Parts: sequence; structure tokens; C-alpha cells
Amino acid sequence: MKITRKILNWYARLSPKHGVSSPPYNHVVQVGDPTLRKVSEPVPIEKIKTKEIQTLILKLRFVMNKYKSVGMSAPQIGVNMRIFVMQLNPLQLANAPQAIVKSRGMEVIPFTVFVNPTLKVLNYNKVILSEGCESVQGYTADVPRYKEIQISGYNEDGNPTCNTYRDWAARVAQHEIEHLDGKLYVDIMDRKTMSCVCWEEVNLSKGKLAIPFSPE
Repeated sequence: MKITRKILNWYARLSPKHGVSSPPYNHVVQVGDPTLRKVSEPVPIEKIKTKEIQTLILKLRFVMNKYKSVGMSAPQIGVNMRIFVMQLNPLQLANAPQAIVKSRGMEVIPFTVFVNPTLKVLNYNKVILSEGCESVQGYTADVPRYKEIQISGYNEDGNPTCNTYRDWAARVAQHEIEHLDGKLYVDIMDRKTMSCVCWEEVNLSKGKLAIPFSPE
């Protein structure tokens, strides 16, 4: 296995020539960024309604929608704070193959903010399903997750909140909380099932295929 300078130089040519952005980013950071492996810091409750935290929550929602994702954590946009958002809107649900919607127990998830979330397992049975991550772009693998959980924490207004999630929503919440603990799904995946989502296109294009790291 080797990482060639040619590949690194190819991606370097795509980088902006002037100025460097700073977090919170408008893009999702990728595995290898140290932010993804740090345990995030709790947010002081009295700071939740400050401009800093409210701006971060807005940015999380913006990036989640930009990527058409169902969840986004603060570390994924470069900030090690214990905040994540989740959402599965009706349009996303309607556009998904209905066989998958049914088999995974997918239901509408209203836009939800969790600050300093804690997880309690309500059903210890684990379900194994294929899972991906915007921070491990282009790959999926089978991942075991608890079937039913409860998430407690604070909402964007600084008020206590507690929700119970089952099936797909429980999977999303578990995935995002792991980000806050410096973990990725690759840490618990079935390694033999890891797959490039576009492996067929790689063959069709004779290997001349680039994976974009942003929808833009």
C-alpha cells in the first residue's frame, strides 16, 4: 500500500489559493482531522443562548441540510463541543426506497438539537445495518446499534429535553453521540463489509473517478 505524492498534489490543486477558512466550517471534515478523535467539551448551560453557541447550531443545521444528511455533530464542522443536530424530513423519507424505509424503521425526525447529550439504553438488542458517515466520505459498512435508546440533554433554548428513539432514529442519535466522544463508526463496524459506494463506477471509468468531499 502506498500514498503517492501525485494524488496529494492533485487534491492540493483544488484548494483555494487565497485565505484559509476557520471553524465552524461550511464543510464536513474528514477522517484524519484531529478534531474527529478528540473528546468534545461540555457546553456551560449559561452559554447555550449566547451568540457563539446559537451561531454554531445554525451552522450545524446549514451543513446538515447542505449535505442532505440526517445528523451532524459539532466536531464534524471543526468544533469540539458536545452538540449535535438530527433531522429526517418528509421529503427525504419520500425519496428513499420504500423497502429500505420499512426494513430500517425509518420515520420523520423533526429538527432536534441536543446540547450535552447523555444516552441511556432501553433495549439492549442490537440491529446490524449498513451505515455511512459524511466524515468517511464514499464508504459504508455494517454497524451494530442498540434498537431503542433515550437521549437527555438541553435544547437550543437551554431547556432540559429528553427523547426516546427506536430503530433508524436510534441509530442516528448513537452515531452522532459517538462523534462527541471522538469515535467513528469504523471503530465498531464489521470490517469485512466495508465498501466503497461507487466501486462499480470506478471500474466503468477505468479508475478515473474522484470522490467529492462537498456537494458544491
